[in-house]
This record gives sequence, structure tokens and C-alpha cells, in this order.
Amino acid sequence: MRYFGGKSPRIPKSELVRRREGLIIGSACEAGELFTAALEGKSDAELDEIAAFYDYLEIQPICNNRFLVEQGRVDGDEELQNLNRRIVACGERCGKPVVATCDAHFLDPYEEQYRRILLAGQGYQDADRPLPLYFRTTEEMLLEFAYLGEEKAMEVVVTNPNLIADMCETIIPIKDRMYPPNIEGAEENLRKFSYERAAEIYGDPLPQIVADRLERELAPIISNGFAVMYMIARALVQKSESDGYLVGSRGSVGSSLVAYLSGITEVNSLPPHYICTKCKHTEFDLSGTYEAGCDMPDAVCPVCGAPCRKEGFDIPFETFLGFKGEKVPDIDLNFSGVYQSRAHQYTEELFGVGHVFRAGTIATVGDKNAYGYVKRYLESHGETKPRPEENRLIAGFTNVKRTTGQHPGGVMIVPSDMEIEDFTPVQHPADKSEKDIITTHFDYHAIHDNILKLDLLGHDDPTVLRMLGDLSGIDVRSLPLTDPKVMSLFSNTKALEPLTADIGKTGAIALPEFGTHFVRGMLEETMPTTFGELVRISGLSHGTDVWLGNAETLIKEGTCTLRECICIRDDIMLYLMRTGMPPEDSFNITERVRKGKGLTDKQEALMRTYKVPEWYIGSCKKIAYMFPKAHAVAYVTSAMRIAWFKVYQPLVFYATYFTVRADDFDAETMTGGRAKLEALIRAVSRQEATAKDEKTATIAEVAMEMYARGFEFLPVDVYRSAATDFTIEDGRLRAPLNALPGVGKNAALSIVKARAAGEFLSKEELCQRAGVSSAVADALSRNGALGDMPESAQISFFL
Repeated sequence: MRYFGGKSPRIPKSELVRRREGLIIGSACEAGELFTAALEGKSDAELDEIAAFYDYLEIQPICNNRFLVEQGRVDGDEELQNLNRRIVACGERCGKPVVATCDAHFLDPYEEQYRRILLAGQGYQDADRPLPLYFRTTEEMLLEFAYLGEEKAMEVVVTNPNLIADMCETIIPIKDRMYPPNIEGAEENLRKFSYERAAEIYGDPLPQIVADRLERELAPIISNGFAVMYMIARALVQKSESDGYLVGSRGSVGSSLVAYLSGITEVNSLPPHYICTKCKHTEFDLSGTYEAGCDMPDAVCPVCGAPCRKEGFDIPFETFLGFKGEKVPDIDLNFSGVYQSRAHQYTEELFGVGHVFRAGTIATVGDKNAYGYVKRYLESHGETKPRPEENRLIAGFTNVKRTTGQHPGGVMIVPSDMEIEDFTPVQHPADKSEKDIITTHFDYHAIHDNILKLDLLGHDDPTVLRMLGDLSGIDVRSLPLTDPKVMSLFSNTKALEPLTADIGKTGAIALPEFGTHFVRGMLEETMPTTFGELVRISGLSHGTDVWLGNAETLIKEGTCTLRECICIRDDIMLYLMRTGMPPEDSFNITERVRKGKGLTDKQEALMRTYKVPEWYIGSCKKIAYMFPKAHAVAYVTSAMRIAWFKVYQPLVFYATYFTVRADDFDAETMTGGRAKLEALIRAVSRQEATAKDEKTATIAEVAMEMYARGFEFLPVDVYRSAATDFTIEDGRLRAPLNALPGVGKNAALSIVKARAAGEFLSKEELCQRAGVSSAVADALSRNGALGDMPESAQISFFL
């Protein structure tokens, strides 16, 4: 990393000399010092002196270097051949093997056109220069170097490359197993914490179904060395919660009862059940009637008459660790966006500097970028192509590796007795090479099964829940998940009445996971009334080819209901097991379908043996990606808690929404009443909207809903407005200083700090005391935030 310059890695020759042992070094292409010296006409003695450093010398097809002819630096192909002959002679004098190499940049000759388009898209002026750097066959290479004579051509093309290959040791850069960090007593403590928490909830002795599930999970977790991963996640969640921020679980970690009992996730993966709050009597519903325990009717304990809690979401453990419990677990956690950096810092405190690294990524050319490259290339050449030919060109370099980056929250943890270089080189990400960020050079997917990766992501929901709790004084975890009024938001707007204007068919706008136009459309078609149905809709909205052209059509045609169609990956396994299919077969089918691999003929036949309907089999074959149920449950849990405030504490809800989620809130427009907002939405709908336009329109819709419920905004005020948060004042919302265009966060914070010392006598004094520009003062003044504050406090003596 020390020698990385521009976009090209550099290794000083002195560093190569120092680390020479075990390295095999060749003389490189025309840019190497040996070929350059030959090109410059250096003497044989000078060439020999240069060649002495290398283990083998390289020559390449003359077409690779024909650009030197175009540049006038050599006279023609014969001179290029003579340059190669000089290097061959140098090798003979120095006893160095000479190797003919392709310098291949692509496999087949026709792929040169893809490279030209890609280079042109990146701004290279010589992109169209013919450069057939394809991977040549042995026969092609022998023909290419026939001018050296048959014997010498065979030597440089076949004999010497094999000689170099035989000099190489067999090296496997990726390790063959997992190397988790060590935490003393992790296995014993995980077992202890799990059983203690289980006894607190379910009593002692444990119900058989709980005890069996615990042992079924703990056995593979401990035997495969995964206990340390659970203990790390537990420590991180406890730290965040002790600092006042809830943590949401992602992915399939909620499929694990051990994760629930150890405090990593709030998702209880057991089948729906009642637990007596007093005597701990439990009753499990194994009929499949309910998909979520919270949807069951309220009940009292038949033993002692105390009220019962309702728990369980019926999620199989196999979707997390595999059918045999051998799959390396992904423990992904959603921290508050404002707490994420602290979570990363705490991870480093736990394992030490030099043992925690950001997970590196490799970005590729996406299909949209590829489309743009092709279009611009054809336009610049005055060409048009039929659409199928355009698609062929686009496909030719879609997914080509483009640059390196970093996972938004992934960290890799190195065991204390090992170094990161035991697993991967390291680097700065290409897009942030100047920053003090070190990532793995290998894409994290390549080493996922060798070194522990934790996803410590930043997310708005924990931030929103923290602010809702702070403003209301309510413990958000105490809120019910199936309040009838709150549930009704997903099918109608009655809970928000009285309304002074139409706000749409549902009250789901501004609710996480359900507020987009796409998902609101799904709600209108399905009219969900239970938590379990919301989980299904979350799965449908996050999957690929699960809703559109699949479940949507089946429901519209009356083939199946929302409850019956495939929505989340766990649906398939649970459904097939209920038909009587063996669990392992059910799991294997689920795994293929969720990854978009369809079904084998054998699996289709097996499904028909167990009388699985043809529409169900057809649906499986269309799916490209499926969302895990545990992830959907975690998302819906957050959504229901946030939705509770929309119904029962609306000003707290809107203040939080606009503070946390409305970065593009423009007080000039948003506080101007419904007419301005409607005009903004119409303007966006009439144009080809950007992502920012759509986000602004959504914020406007939320503001219109707030107006329709009888609430209003108060304008920005230099003394009353907070810096960045919306505040509740006399039954209305006061917009913060940074809600005005031209007033950034830092300027707003500086103004709030400066005003604590007293009123500003003038705009000039405001700028001086707060250290802000006159443009900031002008933005405040233009929107009435400064009242009648004069430009200057100086008194004029002239009339």
C-alpha cells in the first residue's frame, strides 16, 4: 500500500531485492526495462547487465508492439522481430530462459470489440487502436515465432514455459477451513447463557420442544466452532443497547433459537405458542393455523388464570446453518446509522488493532453502465446497430471487474495468533485510497468460509426507534405487534381519520418497508390483516421474480391466496415437510429455488409424488431470489412499532420521520401548504424522475398526509429552530435550520451554539459569531427566519 501511485500498484526494485527469496521475476512486456533498453539501442553488455536481475526473459507477438511502428519509433515488423531476436540472444548469453507470452487481456479474438468499447467509455483516446491481445493456442504461438526457427520457437513457446511452471510450488491462496477468532470459554458460555435465558422464559424443566430445538442447534454450532461468532454478536448487541440504541437483525440469524436466547435477535423462531407470564405454562400450536404467534387470539393460562404472552414465528433452523449445520453463519446486524462507527470501533477494542479489517469488494460493470458505453461508442462512430446486436455487445462486458471498494458494514476478524496476510493481501479501496481505511484485497466472498465476517450495518430504523422513544418516553419494545388500529393502516386509512383530504387507499406511507408506491400497490391488492401476512408481503417485495409475473398473477387469477403462495424462502421447506416429504429433500429443494436455480427433473417428480400442485411447481421454477423469513419478521416488527406512533402519537411520528428519513426536506416548499406540495408532485410525475426527485416527492406526500390530519409546520426561526431536528411546538412541527436550502448541517450547529450567548444584533454579527458565510444569512433572511434583523448594527449619522 505504501507504493501505490495513481491507479497502478508499484513495487520499488529495492523492495523486490529485499524480498527476493521465493519469487520468480520475469522481464515484462515492452514497458519493462529490458525491452526498453533494446528499443533504445543499448549495447549487448548493457542488456546483459539488466537481464542479470531476472529469472526469465519475455518476448511477445509483434502485433502487441505494432503501435511502436505507428508512433515511428521502429520501421516495421522486421525491426520488431529483431528486437525479440536480441532478447533471445541475451538469454542465450546469460543462461536465462526466454519465454514467449501473450500478454492476453481477453480469451477470443472477437472480444477485442468489447475491450474497445470499454476503453472508450473510460476516456482512452486510442481505444480503437487494433490490439489483438487474445489468448493464443500453442499452434498460434509457434506460428507467431516461426521467424526464430522451428527449434527455438518450440523452446520459447513450449519448453521454457513448462520449465517456469515446474519451478512454481503449488500454492492455495484461499484456506480450506474456517479460522474463527478465539474467545476463552465461548462454547461453555453460549450453552450456559442459552439455557439460563430459556429457563427464565419457559421454566425449568424446559418444554420438550424447546429443549430439543436447543440441542439440535447447539450441537453443530459448537462442533463447527461457530460459538465464538454468537458470542461476538452478543457482545456487540449488548454494547449498543447499553448505549441506548436497539439493534435489528438481518438475514437468517433470526432462524436460530440460540441467537434469540443469547440476545442477538428479537425473532423467536419456535412455532407459535402461548407462555404464561406467571407460572410459565406453555402451549404450542403445531397445526400451521398461525404463521406468527402474535396473531393468535389473546388467552389466559388454563393452570393459573394469568394472561399469556404470544410468541414464535415458526422458522426452521436449517435456513441459517444448512441441513447438517455445517454452513458458515452470516450474522448480520442493523445498528443505528449514528452508532455504526462506534460498533466498528468497539469490535477493534475487542480484538485489537491489526485484527479487524473492512471487507473488500470488487465492483463490476453493471448492465446500465454497459448500455451507456455501447450507446455512446456507437454514436461517436456514427453507427447504429439492431437491438439484438446492441444486446450482444452489452452482454460482452457486463460484469467485467471494474474497481475495488468496501462493504458498507462488513468487517473481517483475524484470529489473535494469525495475520491478515495469512488470508489475503490488504489495500485501500480504490474509491477512497487517501483515507485511513484498509480493506481485504480479495473480495470478501472469496474468503467468507475462512475468516469471520460480521455485517455491522447502519440503518435508519434503530435511529427512528431511539428518537420515538426519547420524544415520547415510551419503551418501544413494550408496544403490541397486532394493535387493530395500527394493523388497519396496511389496508385502509380509518385509523388516521378525520382527514381533510384524500391521502390514498392505505395509511402505509412513511412506514419502513411498506411506504413505497410498489409495496403500497401490493397492499391494495392483498389487503393484509395479520402480522403473518405482512411478513409475506415483505418477502414478496424483497424477492426477485416472486411477486411480479408470479404470485401476483396467481392471486389475481384466484389460483391461490396470499397465505398459500410462495412468499419467503422458508415457505417452501415448511410446506413440503407438511406434505410428508423428508426434511432433507424439502431443504434441498428450498436451497435450489431460493438461489434461482429452479428444480431438477428428479425434484419435480418427487414433488408430484407428494401431490404438490402444478402451479406451486411452476412458481418455484420462476423464482430468482427469495428473502429469508427471519429478516422479514425483523423488518415488520420495526415497522409495526413505528406505525404505532403514527396512529397514537402523530406529531412524534412526523417529527421523527422528517428528522431521520427526509434528508431532502426543503422548508421553502414543504412548509408552504398543500398547493405547493401538489405542484411539486405533479412536476415530478410529468418528467423523467431521478432518484432524488422521487425521494422529494415521497417527502411531499408525507407532508400532505400530515396536513390532511390537521397538523401544520412552523417556519424556520433562527432562535426557535433546532439545528437538525424537527421539534414539536404548540401542536405543530418547527422545521430545523438545516431544512432551508443553503444552510448546511455544520452551519446550523454553529448558529445554535452561537445563539446560546445571546441574540444577534445584525446579520453581520450572526456571520461573525457563528462563523458562517453571508450566503447562509441570506438564505435565512429570504425565508423570514431572521425576522427584521438589520444587515448591520452600525448607526448611520447621515440622514
